[in-house]
Amino acid sequence: MAEQQFSEGHSPVDRTALDEVVTFTSELIRIDTTNRGGGDCRERPAAEYTAERLAAAGLDPVLLERTPGRTNVVARIEGTDPSADALLVHGHLDVVPAEPADWSVHPFSGEVRDGVVWGRGAVDMKNMDAMVLSVVRAWARAGVRPRRDIVIAYTADEEASAEDGSGFLADHHPELFEGCTEGISESGAYSFHAGGGMTIYPIAAGERGTAWLRLTAEGRAGHGSRVNRENAVSRLAAAVARIGEHEWPVRLSPTVRAALRELAALHDIDVDVDAADFDPDALVAKLGPAAALVEATVRNSANPTMLAAGYKVNVIPGQATACIDGRMLPGTEEEFASTLDLLTGPGVDWEFLHREVPLQAPVDSPTFAKLRAAVERFDPDGHVIPFSMAGGTDAKQFSRLGITGYGFTPLRLPVGYDYSAMFHGVDERVPVDALHFGVHVLDHYLRSA
Repeated sequence: MAEQQFSEGHSPVDRTALDEVVTFTSELIRIDTTNRGGGDCRERPAAEYTAERLAAAGLDPVLLERTPGRTNVVARIEGTDPSADALLVHGHLDVVPAEPADWSVHPFSGEVRDGVVWGRGAVDMKNMDAMVLSVVRAWARAGVRPRRDIVIAYTADEEASAEDGSGFLADHHPELFEGCTEGISESGAYSFHAGGGMTIYPIAAGERGTAWLRLTAEGRAGHGSRVNRENAVSRLAAAVARIGEHEWPVRLSPTVRAALRELAALHDIDVDVDAADFDPDALVAKLGPAAALVEATVRNSANPTMLAAGYKVNVIPGQATACIDGRMLPGTEEEFASTLDLLTGPGVDWEFLHREVPLQAPVDSPTFAKLRAAVERFDPDGHVIPFSMAGGTDAKQFSRLGITGYGFTPLRLPVGYDYSAMFHGVDERVPVDALHFGVHVLDHYLRSA
């Protein structure tokens, strides 16, 4: 078919594309790609599924593995302007575990019921994987090419260390991302109902850094009936309690400050977020439901998550360990480490199990403006704001290649749908209408990028 240039008012998205996004989401969910950590996952069947459908759209996908079965897929769509920077569009294929007994439907059924697709990965993030496939195939049917080269990457291992996924690709196959300066992926551009009929679409322009820690307390082993002032369990428990109770100071990144400024304006709150005496916590307390968009990102955090010690009730062990999920804002890495040194105290050492950098993307860039415009085109009454993710994505690893990442998985969701609860939660699901909205928005942005 001859190459076409579609105007803003003429989209290549057709009925087939809208049907396919539902089918692809459902069928990808049925491919169990549970990532239990420690290498216990196999993404290859899902990678082959996506590669076959990209190939059918005329692309030349490559499958890449660091570890057998941990498969990544990369393909490039050539744009019409060879001088333009390339854009990366990426999504991960793995999902977190799900216990079928806890669910209303089997988590890997991909059941479509009453206009909703159910299953693990419906939101995190096989929905976006399916939307990208749907858009690319619609372009192929209509003979559409984007202005910029678009690199599509489906990755393994995002739900663990990313060592078999985006980390492997960034470190060992950077040539596949030649020319990419920006990227889009998960956790942004979804509708958030802030009360009073206000709908907000937060687009991620930053992420807190990942700091997964192991604490190790050393002590003197002995009989449980005797006095022991060098008890490893006691030392560890005290350190864990100090960390869990610590009040981290406010540290505002440019993205979070921008989010607070726009949220204050939307709520008609007169406040100068740049003033020396600005109190972010006081503003957050006035934001109602919208506080959830920023309250976790005005400061660092460190949450105890795992404990291990001993082997018998009457034996004091010589060692005890704990794991901490820490998150760091841009520019606070040294402060985070020095604070952990103080909180752990004597007899307790700590180390990074996994560490990734915090990210920051400009909110006054042409790219952000186009992301905003794409959402507002299909929901003119919605309010787009920048925000920072509390956690992290594969954008961290791709940042090693100089790629600036934005969280952009557009979904228009009904009132009462708790988007954040879907991530790693029970009964994860996505409305069919939300997928259709996402395809339209994604197509519009990628053609205008």
